[in-house]
Amino acid sequence: MRILLLGATGYLGAHTARRLRALPGAQLVTGGRAAGAGLRIDLATADPADLGAALRRLRPDTVVNCAGAVGGGAVRLTGLNARGPAVLCAALREAAPHARLVHLGSAAEYGACPRGTSLDESAAVRPVGLYGATKLAGTLAVADSPLDAVVLRVFNPVGPGAPADSLPGRLVDELRRVGSHGVVRVGDLSAHRDFVDVRDIARAVALAAVHPTALPRVLNIAGGAARPVREVATGLAAVAGFRGRIDEGGAGSERSAAVSWQQADIGAAARALGWRPGIPLADSLADLWSGRPVAESAA
Repeated sequence: MRILLLGATGYLGAHTARRLRALPGAQLVTGGRAAGAGLRIDLATADPADLGAALRRLRPDTVVNCAGAVGGGAVRLTGLNARGPAVLCAALREAAPHARLVHLGSAAEYGACPRGTSLDESAAVRPVGLYGATKLAGTLAVADSPLDAVVLRVFNPVGPGAPADSLPGRLVDELRRVGSHGVVRVGDLSAHRDFVDVRDIARAVALAAVHPTALPRVLNIAGGAARPVREVATGLAAVAGFRGRIDEGGAGSERSAAVSWQQADIGAAARALGWRPGIPLADSLADLWSGRPVAESAA
């Protein structure tokens, strides 16, 4: 099986690449802007015809799209998150219509939901801010296409290698900077989020990539339980041996203020893929702090 992975150098993409390479009989080809990629492509600017020609040469059985942006301004967000999936779908329709497409969406597409409730895939989508809106546009492009496609709607990833533009990654950087004492300044941490280990996400992608039959258009990939964001801060402080103070008086994000609760119903992923999260949040935080990707979750 030949698998084309787009966005292999990103946080989710790197873990996904490791998991896909371990699949029996898999031949992994990476695609992206980085030197050394088997397919040099930038979905934000790619021409559908040129991408189609490249796909005809590669003849992938499955295409996994981990390419995307969480920041960098409106042009970057719309280019990678909205235009990119639409271009990819158009190229696949012409050049590889029988390939499976696995696209990574985001919980930001949902927006707010009532406290104490769970979001299943039929829940209303009301994104707060441009990031969620652009991710939703990408999901719609994939879900409305005639391709054999599935969108894995990923909730809050955590675990080894979390980038500095995520709360866990930023907290690790701050804790290393101040040492065992001092003050770590953050925004309000009272919001509840559904955290899922990045290695569990990669496992879900691998299961979707090789699944023998068509899958539902959208599947939630999450831990299945809302936790106070404060647990991430206190958990990292504990594994770091931090004895200073966490100050929540800093400026918080617009989305945290507008979306105080998110919890996923992950029953559909269990039924369709046989997938459930396997790595506890405490292990995700310990591995993030140590920098070791350690044991993958079991199947």
